[in-house]
Amino acid sequence: MVGNTGNTVDAGNTVDAGSTGDTGNTENPVGFPDSPDAAGRRESALALHRRICRRSDEETAGRALDALARQELGWSTAESDLLLSRLLGRDAEVAPHELLDSFPHLVPIALSAAEQAEDFDRTRVRALRGIAEHLRVHRDARFAALRDRMDALLRRPVPTVPGLLPRHLLDGLDDYGPAMRAAHPAVLQGAGTVEFLNHCATLHRPRAPRNWRKRSAELLGRAEGGAEVVRLLLEGIAAQPAHRVHELDLWGMDVPTLAAAGNTALVRGLLWAALDVDADWVVPRVGAVALHAGTGLGGSGGMCRSRPLATTAVAVLGACGGARGEEAVQWLGRLPRKVLNRAVAKGIAKALEEVSARSGVTPSMLRERGVATLGLDGRGVRETPLGTYTAELSVREPGTVALVFRSPEGRLLKTAPKEVREAHAEELKRVRAGLRELRTLVAAERSRLEEHLAAGTGWPAEDWQRYYVDHPVTGTMARALLWEVAEDDGERWTAGLPERTGGGWALAGADGTARPVGTGARLRLWHPLRAGGEEVAEWRDATEGREEDQPFRQVFREMYPLTPAEWATGSSSHRFAGRVLRYGQARALMTERGWTGNHLGYFSDGWSSEMTKELPVPGDVPAAEGTVWRARLLVELVDEGASRDGVARLCATDRVWFERRSGAAGARGAWSEAALTDVPALALSEAFRDVDLFVQVASTEPRAAGAETAETAETKMAESEMAESAESAESATETEEAAAPH
Repeated sequence: MVGNTGNTVDAGNTVDAGSTGDTGNTENPVGFPDSPDAAGRRESALALHRRICRRSDEETAGRALDALARQELGWSTAESDLLLSRLLGRDAEVAPHELLDSFPHLVPIALSAAEQAEDFDRTRVRALRGIAEHLRVHRDARFAALRDRMDALLRRPVPTVPGLLPRHLLDGLDDYGPAMRAAHPAVLQGAGTVEFLNHCATLHRPRAPRNWRKRSAELLGRAEGGAEVVRLLLEGIAAQPAHRVHELDLWGMDVPTLAAAGNTALVRGLLWAALDVDADWVVPRVGAVALHAGTGLGGSGGMCRSRPLATTAVAVLGACGGARGEEAVQWLGRLPRKVLNRAVAKGIAKALEEVSARSGVTPSMLRERGVATLGLDGRGVRETPLGTYTAELSVREPGTVALVFRSPEGRLLKTAPKEVREAHAEELKRVRAGLRELRTLVAAERSRLEEHLAAGTGWPAEDWQRYYVDHPVTGTMARALLWEVAEDDGERWTAGLPERTGGGWALAGADGTARPVGTGARLRLWHPLRAGGEEVAEWRDATEGREEDQPFRQVFREMYPLTPAEWATGSSSHRFAGRVLRYGQARALMTERGWTGNHLGYFSDGWSSEMTKELPVPGDVPAAEGTVWRARLLVELVDEGASRDGVARLCATDRVWFERRSGAAGARGAWSEAALTDVPALALSEAFRDVDLFVQVASTEPRAAGAETAETAETKMAESEMAESAESAESATETEEAAAPH
């Protein structure tokens, strides 16, 4: 049952209210015939209510309606629904601004009817409660009494009918509610399900209080098929297209979203309730909701499909512990490159800190412990029989993903043969979904390894071997990178490329000599900034002509030490200032490299933006320790070239500066600006490298013909990586849906 119940009463023509005058009789207000029975007085109240909705003689009619609102008139559910529907929603008879002005006259009679009726429209009462709170704060305290009456109404037990959901659960104000009712009628009628869903629908905040969660666990345990209800409804919202809902919020922007307020609260409760379900699908389903709700309309941009659901799903991921915590970190690590909304991005960072603090390690270390193998064997290959053919999904150094088909004779085909396409269409679909999923995973692991390079992370030999060089996916990239192993005293490091030996692993030096990696050794990715000039030159000579064999630029990586001007300036750098960039291209690259900030354009705060990137911290430093650094870049709107639609086309760069904060995770102090000389050299160089990349790629200034520099080579690599990331992002949602349990 969705929407109003019972027969709708329209008393608009019951009484000719315009022909009456005010006789001063409070028992028989404004000249209405003296009705000895309650039915007549209800008709009078309905007519007066419509009269005020139509802005007719509000002062006189309002006094009469106030008197009727204090009487016990035996209102029915249908009459209560009619009064509430006149105020909010598609059938409202009063404009939003008029409702605010006439709130003291229009609402009390509707509340009286709701209090006296067997049931009432909880969704509309909750919406009115929010309006009353707004008026109480911004006008006067007389609206507090109305708010308190609504609170009491909403605490009233919900009348239930066997086999039917109450109308406020999965209501019809959006597409999601009716779709779920139609798709899962049997499971929604299980014993105890209504009580459980009623409780879920009371959560109107991102985080669930402890008492709420305790009660949720009790009700979930009593509900017949409760875990299945949670799974199905979360799968439904993760697949729900954005659409315009019939929101009852007077201040809403009427932009497409996933669900109206009532169903949004219900899904928020379901997300937290999922933590009490012991099943493998919990974290993937919550993560899928975070990804779907957190990405923008159409899958991109800073405006979420549903920010309330995205922030809640992220908070739930942050509350995961134990083995689930490792899986949750994998999802939280994927989100920042796809979720561009700043509020959700802050929630992701906070959730990562929470999970890491409970584990005593950094998010990066947690992520490395749960990297999926996707069924690949030690060779990095997964074979799937398709009749007489075999599909071979593989990843090869330095992270190249391929799908080929082997014929019965052993011949390799790049495309699926006709026999496979016709006789094994469903299996082929799953294989191709695996290809997309593997590409997404490889892109994420490539980014994570580069973060480790920028952070200077170190690993004990056992972890390095298990999570990196021996891993079927990560190993294909780790084995193509240059590593260095610490000498016994920990002061000297020796660099080399991983090389498998009979007893384990060794690092092969530039001269071909191999240094075994002992069980007590520590390793880290080699960075040219830490190496001497001779060593850098030696490795560049040794790897000349094979730069494409590295998953990202390492040996030929650019270095950015402080310049004399920056030593003199002290607080900020202007080496990249004054460059005019194509804004769309620059913004896309900034997002890809993890920089966030408001958009530029001809609107309120669009004249300038402080793009911010929190710099990676070493993975071997416990999450609760150390100083966190972030870089900031000021970009400004450029008039010339900007279109009249309000969207920026050109921007100009300004200064770069750094900030830090210290303290335990979750209790760190405020950010404070730091001198350039205090910034760790590796963090400073990597941040400057990002900014230089933005300038090189998106600059409006043409390059000199034939000028092939390290920067132009990096530009080509960056553009290639951006294209691959875009392809991965487009297929990510399809991959998740294909991999979702059914």
